Amino acid sequence: MASKPIETLSAGLPDRYLTPEDIASMFSVPIETVYRWRKQRTGPPGFRVGRHVRYDPAAVRTWVHHQEATDAS
Repeated sequence: MASKPIETLSAGLPDRYLTPEDIASMFSVPIETVYRWRKQRTGPPGFRVGRHVRYDPAAVRTWVHHQEATDAS
């Protein structure tokens, strides 16, 4: 994946659910940050599959666009 989230989103996200490691790599943040975002409900929305957390690429894209809009205002 690209190092900048917007480049990754422009190039298209994979046709699979993303892992917390994918999110950390995409946003160049430590994995602990991704888990803290989830606990505080400030990051992209994730869901559990058994004991694993997954992220829908469309939801991640929506979250990034929302972050950009919030930051621009």
